[in-house]
Amino acid sequence: MVKNIVDFFKNLPAKQCAKCGSYIEEQHECYGHVCDECTDIQDL
Repeated sequence: MVKNIVDFFKNLPAKQCAKCGSYIEEQHECYGHVCDECTDIQDL
C-alpha cells in the first residue's frame, strides 16, 4: 500500500515513447505514450 502519494509520483520512472523509444519530456503520470515528434497531430 502507498503510504505517501507524493512520494509515489516522485518515484515514477521517466516515460519513453512507444514508437521511437526516446524519453518524453512531460509529467510521468500523464496518459500520453508517444512523443511530440511521433504524434500524428499536425496543428493545434
